[in-house]
Amino acid sequence: MKAAVFKEVGRPLAIENVDEPRPATDEVIVRVGRCGICGSDLHMTEDTDFGVDTGAVLGHEYAGEIVETGTGIRDLHIGDRITVSPLRGCGQCPSCLAGQPAWCSAMQLQSGGYAEYSAVTARQCVRLPSAISLEDGALAEPLAVALHGITQSGMAPGARVLVLGAGPIGLGTAFWARRLGAAGVVVSDLNRWQEDRAREMGATAFFARSDNLIDAVNRELDGPPDIVFECVGRPGVIAQAVDHVRIRGTVVVLGLCTVPDSFIPFTAVAKEVRIQMSAFFTFQEFCMAVDVLESDQARPHALITDTVTLENMPAVFEDLRRRTTQCKVLVEPGTDN
Repeated sequence: MKAAVFKEVGRPLAIENVDEPRPATDEVIVRVGRCGICGSDLHMTEDTDFGVDTGAVLGHEYAGEIVETGTGIRDLHIGDRITVSPLRGCGQCPSCLAGQPAWCSAMQLQSGGYAEYSAVTARQCVRLPSAISLEDGALAEPLAVALHGITQSGMAPGARVLVLGAGPIGLGTAFWARRLGAAGVVVSDLNRWQEDRAREMGATAFFARSDNLIDAVNRELDGPPDIVFECVGRPGVIAQAVDHVRIRGTVVVLGLCTVPDSFIPFTAVAKEVRIQMSAFFTFQEFCMAVDVLESDQARPHALITDTVTLENMPAVFEDLRRRTTQCKVLVEPGTDN
């Protein structure tokens, strides 16, 4: 089969022919229909600290059709359309049994979506309702990440929310915040490229970076935000979030920053700010993301800005390292999906 293969840090992914996967007893083979390009994949291919092996096939936001099942599979069948929760745990520990494989000691991030076929355990699969396309099914993972951030924040209905960063996770956070009862949701980004998309996802206001951003946000929300979501992952943004949030408010860090960052602790201490990190999601949150795709397809679908072939994907992948007008780019590994 064809796959986009990681070679080494600093080199583009390469399209190569690799062996098709074979299913273990508890696995199914998925013909990948769509796979989202995620910012964490960009990080993994430019930072040696992630330890990505040469020859690895990345891609963890994907949906497809089951084409083969292992001998132990009973509840899934050839032809089932599924989306894949990429958090692969042992399936037997207390964390896994509680639907929290992200905190299993054996957890692996299930990649393989940048290929025509992938092998996954049955417990990672969620059937897609007939109304959901494979294209939209590939959005379940980033929507689950955003939902987990909302859960971690402890957001109550009526909250005033600021989202820093208008990428897929930031816009997904705005979507869930508004859907779950936030009174006002302001999204801020360096540019206005995603302003219309942010409003479509649920933002009540959008601001580009300016010297008077704090005043603008406070006027829009009738006071400082109760919760600020950091969805950028760049040095300095946590400090910016602390400056914005109200006294005894909450800052939730969803952005993946892979370089040292710093802020003045006194500012956070003086305001008694709670700084909450957020990573991954629970299986229940992943299923909620699938449910919302069935009930409200139009708004999440707004995240998708382009779909590219596997052959064209490496060049697009490199382009996404630079800030562009794109939001969520999907890869279509095969032409017969």
